[in-house]
Amino acid sequence: MWLLIFQRILFDAIVDIFYFPLWWYTGGVLHSFKWCVGFFLEGNQTLAPGLWLKNLFVPMYGQYDWQGRIISFMMRFVQFCARSVALIFWLLVCVVLFIIWLLLPVVVANGFIMLFIK
Repeated sequence: MWLLIFQRILFDAIVDIFYFPLWWYTGGVLHSFKWCVGFFLEGNQTLAPGLWLKNLFVPMYGQYDWQGRIISFMMRFVQFCARSVALIFWLLVCVVLFIIWLLLPVVVANGFIMLFIK
């Protein structure tokens, strides 16, 4: 009985080893891409540069005089620029993480090959 269980476990391990690259570059890439898009949308929701742009000309704290409008415009413009730069950085992080996902098996396989060649 234990021999059948051992054979089944060994067979599953061998199949998983050969199926892994196929899964990594099909379903795994799709899962990773969806995660990266969700991560970027989370950053967009957190930083919300569009909201700051939408309210660019709305005076803060009900200050409708010209000084309040100028201060509100400048403050929101600086916030919009800083949050847009932060969101671009967030996008670059997402792209780098996705590229790492794509290259990780190749780098590991290359490391194993170099280890056994020497």
